[in-house]
Amino acid sequence: MALAFMPRPIRELPWITLGLVIAIAGFSDLVLYSAAGGKLTWALPQALRFVVFLGMAIALSWVRMEWVKQAAFPAYVLTLLLLIFVEAIGFVGGGAQRWISLGFINLQPSELMKPVIVLAAAHFYALLPSREIRGWSAIWPAAVLIGIPAALILVQPDLGTATMVVLGGLTVMFLAGLPLRLFLGGAAVLAVVGPVAFSFLHDYQQQRVLIFMNPEADPLGAGYHITQSKIAIGSGGLTGNGYLQGTQSHFAFLPEPHTDFIFATMAEEWGLMGGLFLIVSFTLILRWGMRVASESRDRFSRLAAGGLTMTIFFYVAINLMMVMGLAPVVGVPLPLFSYGGSAMMTVMICLGILMAVERQNRTDTRRG
Repeated sequence: MALAFMPRPIRELPWITLGLVIAIAGFSDLVLYSAAGGKLTWALPQALRFVVFLGMAIALSWVRMEWVKQAAFPAYVLTLLLLIFVEAIGFVGGGAQRWISLGFINLQPSELMKPVIVLAAAHFYALLPSREIRGWSAIWPAAVLIGIPAALILVQPDLGTATMVVLGGLTVMFLAGLPLRLFLGGAAVLAVVGPVAFSFLHDYQQQRVLIFMNPEADPLGAGYHITQSKIAIGSGGLTGNGYLQGTQSHFAFLPEPHTDFIFATMAEEWGLMGGLFLIVSFTLILRWGMRVASESRDRFSRLAAGGLTMTIFFYVAINLMMVMGLAPVVGVPLPLFSYGGSAMMTVMICLGILMAVERQNRTDTRRG
């Protein structure tokens, strides 16, 4: 009622969800300002990016889902070409070749593949006749769709992003109705071949897995990140040490305090209360996403909405488990919170398409 004076397209935006997104991004800027020692080094560029990507997400919410569906396969091919382009002339940073410099932003095509693989797989299953959903023809094309980009991303190397691309694709396969025994069998095969696959990992990736299993084995070497992260989170207590008072991040004990380990930076100064605020906010956003998916009437929109919501969930879950020592360190940022443009763009694309699905659901309901 309070927004009745606004035009319908504006009034029908999910303002509660957008409010949570803005609150998370605003909280991120406060933490980035502190992590930079009271400077705008990271907070200002992050805030500007967020404004741009928020506008992009709202613009996406007005795109018809039929157009999104038709763009799914071309977007997949284009992103695949960008991944090959990265292999050819992408620039190297931190020992990995993952980015293309566009001047104002270093584009990481593997980030774009996270929502694109969901849309491509959703389009594939939307085209597949229902009677074939439990047959071989429902498996191998999706496996190829997922496997090619995952292999290209693994070569960069980027185990975390490759894992997320595979999980996003598998989520759509599961939601499409493939037999549960297929996923249980795949998990069993993975458990058997795991030791062999481990031998193909890079040395530093093997170290991360070994340190995950025994963090105290090398607390000043390979286990330094996770040890300092645990110290920062634990020292925050219930309400934190106070804004701009974090010692682990300010005295450079905590590596990557503004990117992958920003949750530890936040927890040191804001404590458990800050962590609960983030977890509850993300939970409400994810619940909204699953509601949007469940209310969708067409197959593509339902699979796309479910897959994109789970993509955001994987971001949050893997990052939080990583910084708390519950999963190996695989370089997955905390969405909307970690410093960086590509990950923020990916999440805002997911949210923009989810809003487009919700708008379509509302239109379908009016038409009865």
